Amino acid sequence: MDKQRDFVLRTIEERGVKFVRLWFTDVLGTLKSVAIAPAEVEGAFTEGLGIDGSSIEGLSRSSEADVIAKADPSTFQVLPWRGEIDPTARMFCDIATPDGQPAAADPRHVLKRTLAKAADLGFSFYTHPECEFYLLKSADVHHPEPVDRAGYFDNVPGGTAHDFRRASVRMLEDIGISVEFSHHEAGPGQNEIDLRYADALSTADNIMTFRTVVKEVAIQEGVYATFMPKPFEGQPGSGMHTHMSLFEGERNAFHDPAGQYQLSKVGRQFVAGLLHHAPEFTAVTNQFVNSYKRMWSGDEAPSYVSWGHNNRSALVRVPLSKPNKAQSARVEYRGLDSAANPYLAFSVLLAAGLKGIEEGYELPEEATDDVWALSDRERRALGFTPLPASLDRALQHMEESELVAETLGEQVFEYFLRNKREDWQRYRAQVTRVELESNLLSL
Repeated sequence: MDKQRDFVLRTIEERGVKFVRLWFTDVLGTLKSVAIAPAEVEGAFTEGLGIDGSSIEGLSRSSEADVIAKADPSTFQVLPWRGEIDPTARMFCDIATPDGQPAAADPRHVLKRTLAKAADLGFSFYTHPECEFYLLKSADVHHPEPVDRAGYFDNVPGGTAHDFRRASVRMLEDIGISVEFSHHEAGPGQNEIDLRYADALSTADNIMTFRTVVKEVAIQEGVYATFMPKPFEGQPGSGMHTHMSLFEGERNAFHDPAGQYQLSKVGRQFVAGLLHHAPEFTAVTNQFVNSYKRMWSGDEAPSYVSWGHNNRSALVRVPLSKPNKAQSARVEYRGLDSAANPYLAFSVLLAAGLKGIEEGYELPEEATDDVWALSDRERRALGFTPLPASLDRALQHMEESELVAETLGEQVFEYFLRNKREDWQRYRAQVTRVELESNLLSL
């Protein structure tokens, strides 16, 4: 830690950094930032920076308002979009109480706590997200228009999205975030950038940085980026399919050359845990009213609890590992939104998988057919139960879940439920365009 701090202080001096932004998130995953002068950085390591936690969504109760943001020197990066004038850097923070204890409602701490449980079982957790989003011509929320009419993997020479992806990947690489590949997705103006495998905490930090980079580059290119799950009717939604694996030291615990699809017993139990608890944690991985319009509109968004091999209609997919490459064994959870809080989402996914391992859950039969194409009767016969069809239903499942309550902790659990119930009530009270078109003049 001392070496990391020394590196940060030396880099600030050598690069002429004028401001250092301390980043953290609220319970919903909104990025928060406070800028400090270079002279204050050493104090941010040792004493932290006092902030009013009661003004941050869900971070602390009014009676416990004061919290401390302590900078994590391992996350230091100079922000390339600030340029050479007044160079600016950032570090993520851990939020603590005045007596130095981790704040119960800090999403980063929730993930750290879940990772510690995995470590107690001998596992480290790695993730690889595929992040989808839309590029819009303007910030007009009433008449959003995509920047192009291109489709999946289309090459658009000189097109806005083409230039945008190149600039974004270059900027991500400049701040140490490795990109596996990028391409145009299926929807008009829709793009995908895949981040390389990393430990789950680094991945969650990288996702928060990634969203900021995407929005900053979009503004520089004269367009706007949105991670809204389903911005356009009749077009695919934006998910964040996430590949996951557990390692025991250097060994991939999901790999067994003799197992079906080379998936080990531990891997099968992990998948069984994901499937068993999926309805309980869906409110966390899909936290918006709009999320359920993505999930229930087809277009490769999973709607039923099932798993399969290279079956993109399944909630969990088990890709075939590359021959003689045990490190690549993994499972892919396809239900996650691009707009989810990654710290909380990775926490509940990991907790569900570990529960499957601890309790020895049995993996149900594989889905070999297109789950969307089956009739309701066929899906019931095969045991493919539906995921929650609305935020309201997802919150009901979550409220009854001991696993989610234990994973998030009392304060995050209660705040999340309360906040999302308010979202649902606002949505339910609206009179929609569909209702007006269908009923206003005919009734």
